[in-house]
Amino acid sequence: MKIAVTYENGMVFQHFGHSEQFKIYEVEDGKIIASEVVPTNGQGHGALAGFLTNQQVEVLICGGIGAGAQTALANVGIKLYGGVSGLADSAVSAYLAGKLDYNPDIMCSHHGEGHSCGEHNCGNH
Repeated sequence: MKIAVTYENGMVFQHFGHSEQFKIYEVEDGKIIASEVVPTNGQGHGALAGFLTNQQVEVLICGGIGAGAQTALANVGIKLYGGVSGLADSAVSAYLAGKLDYNPDIMCSHHGEGHSCGEHNCGNH
């Protein structure tokens, strides 16, 4: 199984559609056997679902994410765990232990209100 995390400086990046890179973890028997940081090469929003599909990702852990991206991920069968913050490695370890703190109702709906979701934990206020 492959798990992707929106990634910046070791942390879970807080805006899926603006992710410049993902850390992708390869998992076997509930343990991380490999990981790598993969650049998106400027792809954003809707194109990222295809990017993750091409990487054979099954699970995405991220911060804020909009409805369109959620739909795109669901359409390609990627399980979403949004509203996560903190260290990317810790988030994956928590997921594998069944203890990931995430928000199943995450929604970033603040676009156009003069800020970006990277400035806060979008969906947590």
